[in-house]
Amino acid sequence: MSEERPTSETARGDAADEAPYETPVSDADAWAKACAEDLEAEKARRRARYGPPPGSAAEELRKLVDAVSEKLSSFQSPLLGAVAQGTAQQVVQQVVQQAKAAVEPVIERNPDVFDHLAAAGNELLAAYRSAVENQERRWTTREADRGRNRGEGPGEGTGSGERIDLD
Repeated sequence: MSEERPTSETARGDAADEAPYETPVSDADAWAKACAEDLEAEKARRRARYGPPPGSAAEELRKLVDAVSEKLSSFQSPLLGAVAQGTAQQVVQQVVQQAKAAVEPVIERNPDVFDHLAAAGNELLAAYRSAVENQERRWTTREADRGRNRGEGPGEGTGSGERIDLD
């Protein structure tokens, strides 16, 4: 009974005959695709819940001009007579058309300008809020300091009246 052990060369030959371990073919962009799919699903969910997102500032300006022009053209004043009513409505329509004619070329040539102006407006508003909050904080701090200096406790008022002892 002789048992022969395979030599290392034989073992290598047997291993070569077998198919090597194959790594599954993976998509290099699988993570990016999954993220994009998740983002699209989230956008669809938000559109369904909140409606379409606002467009660029230029598109929003166009919508505003259209809405204002529709509203102005729908106004009818009971104070004006029938003849004056028609004339007033024509004047309003003419003014609206002139405004549209002036705004449309500017929007077409410089749509990014309106985005920048909107961003600048938001920054100015944030700066204003910060300044107002700081000033309000100073005012309220001064009021509290004045009350402490006069010996007033909390809830004793801030009037300038004199304290009268009734005992």
